[in-house]
Amino acid sequence: MTDTLPTAEAAVPETSSDSSGNPRQLKRSIGVVGGTLLTLSCVTPASTLFVVVPDLFGSLGTATALTIAIGSVLCVAVAFCYSELGTLVPSAGGEYAMVSTLAGRLAGWLVFVLSLLVVMIVPPVIAMGTADYLTPIVHLDPSMTGAGVMLLATLAGLLDLRANAWITGIFLVLEVIAAAVVALLGFTHSRRGLDSLTSMRVAGTGGHTDTVTAMLVVSGLAIALFVTQGFSTAVYLSEELENPRRNVARTVLATLAISTVIILVPVVAITMGASDLTELTGGDISGMVTAWSDSAVGTFVSLCVALAIINAGIVMVIQNSRVLFASARDKAWPTPVNALFARLGRFGSPWVATLAVGIPGAVLCFVNLDTLYGVTGVSVTGMYLLVAVAALLSRRGHHRHTHAWRMPLWPAMPILLIAVLAYILTQQETSYLLWTGGITAAATLYWALYLRPRRETRWLISLPEED
Repeated sequence: MTDTLPTAEAAVPETSSDSSGNPRQLKRSIGVVGGTLLTLSCVTPASTLFVVVPDLFGSLGTATALTIAIGSVLCVAVAFCYSELGTLVPSAGGEYAMVSTLAGRLAGWLVFVLSLLVVMIVPPVIAMGTADYLTPIVHLDPSMTGAGVMLLATLAGLLDLRANAWITGIFLVLEVIAAAVVALLGFTHSRRGLDSLTSMRVAGTGGHTDTVTAMLVVSGLAIALFVTQGFSTAVYLSEELENPRRNVARTVLATLAISTVIILVPVVAITMGASDLTELTGGDISGMVTAWSDSAVGTFVSLCVALAIINAGIVMVIQNSRVLFASARDKAWPTPVNALFARLGRFGSPWVATLAVGIPGAVLCFVNLDTLYGVTGVSVTGMYLLVAVAALLSRRGHHRHTHAWRMPLWPAMPILLIAVLAYILTQQETSYLLWTGGITAAATLYWALYLRPRRETRWLISLPEED
């Protein structure tokens, strides 16, 4: 069992603590609406639709919508696990705090590394896509533009969280409008019926049509899980949500439902409205929008997507900084590093942690990350697997009597999820598994050589007091 410290009983005061020796807490300042706006912005439906989904069209063709739908159903079970664990352990540490508390500190440390891998690399890669969608107005270098977006997101991340909820909310409205325009145009220019969604066809080389096999769909589920993965942000924000025992579950489930509709409906419309299988497999959604309408509408949609990417960058920097802040408060690093990452600024945000995730993100915009989506898909699947294991253990001992939102169909739900996610992992490309496995091995070595020998003073998960 992990060592979990309630706020009032922190045994090892450091500068990650306040003047009385208690671990620093973030300020509860947002409700379900603000939390949902921030969380939806992290899912960033429009940038997911325009940046991630085209890759799925390229490998899955007409089976893309079906794969995303299956992934969304699996995410319902994942969301149940997050909702129960997030109300049981409402900490800015998110997955690692939940898993450490219920499945042990090593499991929690590995989840922390996997989550950090996902949230540190994805923002700069998405940010680099901004240049493509500003092309109707100005031609920019993708790396320079991505770095600029990351720095802008970092500055916004230093502000008060309530202010960021409004900023991201405005951007979110624009990207939802863009997704709605794509859906409307696709449906009004339909060239095939609903049966095409299960036709399992993709354009091959030489003008041939290939069949999408069940194994390809299973392999694509790792990316499909990533498509709506941002709903977990609600758990990272649980320490800043008012009444987390109730509002975490509401925010997680509402975000998953809304984001699935915003992403899946346009994917269905695109599948039905593409002129032919080659155009669909090419995944040039902006080109399809222009062909269905005119250049002005295409420009409007592109600009909305660019704003959505900036919005995603802001929310991801906010999320990542909270994870780093929580890890320092829980003493994952040497004392000087913990002291830096746990500092709060005048707006109540962890400003050093924000800079620590935003500035490297800008640098990563100049790095070739061809295997990003594959590694991210494996990392997300592995992270969900460990969360499901923790959910299976969530009703042992005194946790059984703790007031929390409880999922239906327990323990069948986490058991089924563990089996499905383990199978999905076995179907991923070896290179992606090796990359993720190598990073996990390095993290395990850090655990064995530094954290475990100092188990009395390091990696002590602190749970904030509720107001």
